[in-house]
This record gives sequence, C-alpha cells and structure tokens, in this order.
Amino acid sequence: MNKLPQLKKEIAKVIVGQDHVIDEMIIALMAGGHCLLEGVPGLAKTLMVRTLSQALDLSFRRIQFTPDLMPSDIIGTEILEEDHATGKRFFKFNKGPLFANIVLADEINRTPPKTQSALLEAMQEFEVTYGGQTYPLDRPFFILATQNPIEQAGTYPLPEAQLDRFLLYIKIGYPSAREEFGILNSTTGSARTVVNPVLNSSEIKQLQSLIRDVTISDDLIEYVSSLIRSTRPETTNIPYIKDWVRWGAGPRAGQALILTAKARALFKGRYAVLMEDLHAMAYPVLRHRILVNFKAEAENVSTDKVTAELIKTVERPKVLSPL
Repeated sequence: MNKLPQLKKEIAKVIVGQDHVIDEMIIALMAGGHCLLEGVPGLAKTLMVRTLSQALDLSFRRIQFTPDLMPSDIIGTEILEEDHATGKRFFKFNKGPLFANIVLADEINRTPPKTQSALLEAMQEFEVTYGGQTYPLDRPFFILATQNPIEQAGTYPLPEAQLDRFLLYIKIGYPSAREEFGILNSTTGSARTVVNPVLNSSEIKQLQSLIRDVTISDDLIEYVSSLIRSTRPETTNIPYIKDWVRWGAGPRAGQALILTAKARALFKGRYAVLMEDLHAMAYPVLRHRILVNFKAEAENVSTDKVTAELIKTVERPKVLSPL
C-alpha cells in the first residue's frame, strides 16, 4: 500500500493534472476491475494508459479498434502447422493481443458491436473460448478502454451488457489554464521522461486481495442498497427518477460501489470505508449503469445529475455502527 503514492508520482511525471482520473484508474486496478475512459480526441487518454502500464511491471498490449477489426484479431486464431518428425498436420491456437496483463482497447467505440462483444467473456470470466477450447488469461488482467464521445462521427455505442462489465466509467475533461501551460511546456522540448516500474504482478494480486478485508459497516452497506434501489423507476417513489430514468442500476452496481469505496479507502491510507468514499465513487460506478430517458435528454439531464440528486435525496444513516 505504501507504494501507491509512488505509483501516482511516476504517472505524474508524464501526465499533467487529471488527478481524479489517475486516482480512479489506480482504484479500478486495486479493485481488480476494468476502466472505460471517455474524452474528446487530444486529451492524452492513450498516453495516460501507456504511462500507467510503464509504472507497473506487467505485460502490455495495445489494440487499435477500427471499423474493419475482427474478433479473431483480438482473441487470436488457429493456424495450421506441420510436425516435421511425423509429417502430420494439426491446428495450433495462436494467441491474440488480449493475452496480456494490461490491454489498451484504444477507441473501442470505433469498431462494430460484433467485435466489441469479443471482449465480454474475457472481461467477466478472465478466459476466452475458441474452437471449443477454453484458454485462461494471465492475472492480473486489466482492460483500459478509451472512447470518443458517442456524438462524434464514426462511433458505435457500446452494448449495455458490455458497459456493465466496466467497473468504472471515467470522463476526462479539458485541463485548467495552469495545467495546459504545464502540458505545453513539458511536451514541446527535447527532454525525455523515464517512468520507473513501481508494482509487480505479485504485489498487485496481494493488493487486490487486501481490498476485500477493508471494513465497511452494516449501516453503509444498507445505505448502498438504498442508493442503488432508488435508481430504479419500478421500485422507488422519487418523482425525478420516474421522470428521468428509463432503467436503473442492478446489484452489480452495489458490488462495484462497495468494492471501489474499499479500494479508495485503502488508497487514502484508511482501513475502513467512510461515506465520502461511497459518494466519490458513486459517479464513475453509476455513470454507465443508469439509462436516462428521452425526457431527461431533452432537459439536458445527465446520469451524473441524477446521481448528484440521489446523493442529496437518499437518507443517510443517522448513527453509523462502530467499525
């Protein structure tokens, strides 16, 4: 755990600002989940992922998603080989770029849904099936996908089933004036920055195991349950949910919220979850698990707006149980 500040410091050698984005990427890694990063072109999404991979002593592969990409280009394919001793021919599975610890799925929404869905089994089961054979993936296994906003030309919306496989949906905004000055100053000179690896595979797996032991009170678990159930128009009496939400989050959202809140607590140097951890992680957890309706879109109401209202509305525990 004491290496986490150093990990962030190594990433900050290259990435100027974007503190919350870096924090949430590290939290997702700690929690053993995948990340979807969205932002307009030119905000260093790819550079951010590549820098994180350099700060971790893990294998890394990049897949550039394009309209003509096929599932076999991701998973791998069988090739015909010949045994020179016997002369017999046989098929051998040639592993694709998905077989790495960290996979950058760059511009994932530039490829059709058929190819996007090739990631579903890998993201959920940490294995892939080809030709009736199942091949386990290396652990830790972490997919960091980048996408341009769906309003941009040449993009395909991700299927809801695949969106739910991402632990966090992180939005990247424009830098502040001070940060932009730092970016321009540091990237237009001749100096080259070296990023040193901080954590190895064994340490990351230990960290992911330790997350599960971080304490959360029953009152906070009850609060998470109330928060998630309040996102569903069918099971809530909150008027704006019925007005704005087409469908709400499922139980997986509650699991993700608790797990990432535990990871955030540990990242902040605590062994117990606080309400602030739940509120901080509610936005990237619920951003892709609440679907707003046409009325909300017409009124310019985003999922983040719905989450903010829920945080204000849902009753908090009056007296928290002792941890």
